Amino acid sequence: MTSAPTALHAARRRSDLAAAADGTCDVLVVGGGITGAGVALDAASRGLRVTLIEAEDLAFGTSRFSSKLVHGGLRYLATGDVATARESARERHLLMSVIAPHLIRPLGQLLPFAPGVSGRQRGAGAAGMAMGDLLRLQARTSAKTLPGPHPVGTARALRLFPALNPRGLRGGMVTYDGQLSDDAALVVAVARTAAGLGARILTRVRAERLHADGAAATDTLTGERIDIRARTVINATGVWAATLDDGLTLRPSRGTHIVLDAADLGDPAAALTIPLEGSISRYVFALPQRAGRVIVGLTDVDAPGPIPSVAEPTEAEIGFLLETLNRLLAVPVARDRVRGAFAGLRPLVDTGAAETADVSRRHLVRASASGVISVLGGKLTTYRRMAEDAVDLAVRQYGLRAGPSGTATLRLIDDPAPGDVVEGGALSRAAVEHAVRTQGAMTAADVLDRRTRIGLVSDDRARALPAVERIVAETLADLP
Repeated sequence: MTSAPTALHAARRRSDLAAAADGTCDVLVVGGGITGAGVALDAASRGLRVTLIEAEDLAFGTSRFSSKLVHGGLRYLATGDVATARESARERHLLMSVIAPHLIRPLGQLLPFAPGVSGRQRGAGAAGMAMGDLLRLQARTSAKTLPGPHPVGTARALRLFPALNPRGLRGGMVTYDGQLSDDAALVVAVARTAAGLGARILTRVRAERLHADGAAATDTLTGERIDIRARTVINATGVWAATLDDGLTLRPSRGTHIVLDAADLGDPAAALTIPLEGSISRYVFALPQRAGRVIVGLTDVDAPGPIPSVAEPTEAEIGFLLETLNRLLAVPVARDRVRGAFAGLRPLVDTGAAETADVSRRHLVRASASGVISVLGGKLTTYRRMAEDAVDLAVRQYGLRAGPSGTATLRLIDDPAPGDVVEGGALSRAAVEHAVRTQGAMTAADVLDRRTRIGLVSDDRARALPAVERIVAETLADLP
């Protein structure tokens, strides 16, 4: 492996871009979300020369709009997809025990035995938790890392989620999953770890056309056209994959979350698991976050048509999430208490299922007629396995001289930003400078929307924007 600095910044981008245009890499990765960053890290861990290009910023697309869970596949067990659940449990184990324990914590999730949860849903939920715990044990995840499920009484359930309606509540079941401090931070950590192994991480470089031995690209900061030569090309652009590989058929699904103040829900200490009416396999979750927020989600709605650069939640989806949550609360949350909403598009492979909720979350790796390898589908928890499969195919198909993947035992960089992100959206100057000097941020939007998550609440974003714009400009001017 090549050792290199892990810091990403504008000056490094300029030198790496010139080097990418002047030589040939082993693997060109297109896409800077969690899958693309994972592919870059996997290839670099094998000693391959890697260049990653991303049209916007790291984690610009779907990767920053997840539920921020590293989960063991309880939903997949409910639909009978044991293989996907087992894979999720194994990857969760690696992430929480080896790869990123500094970015993930165990989160209790309460399934309340309330009047709005049927006996069938209670039984199915408890059975699913027990099966999920078997997968935890098979994955060798210790109870210290992730405790097993257990029943709780009514008083304990109300302490965990104080906003629950106590009338008719008969306790519940608690299980545990992994919760990311931030999904975009995971992407940046993976990309920076890859950079530390010699990968070139180039944001604001848009692929115009892919072919088996490289790509025609544009530096969107200057408008300059660049030809990047590579021995193999891996398309990891998620919902945009079909725009670069016309042999793919995707069925994007929109997943929406709303953002609430934790105080409006009694400052919950655990997540709330809410089965959808009449279903034993679909849920809405209310998930406590940092800075006094709770996110509630998510939806699963067909999203046909052109792919927007940023998906927008619909009022109907916001209303659906509020209605689902309010079924179990003593005091309903009003629409005007919603502090923000966000939506991401899942890059599902079209299987002809009637609803997107029924489409498999298993990933697909394929080589097109042009020789470009595409990887898509899957989910955040299994990004590492997706990346390994994609690079395995590239090594086999193109005879690359490479060792086995090293990512199952490779810990991600641990480099927290100085200064705290405090409630209300204030940021220390040191944290903004750190984002620009080491995390590859080049604009205030990069800082507010993807290095921190202040942008999830528009009022907080507007308050912070002028100062962050000024600090970003000053820091960029100070770089070599």
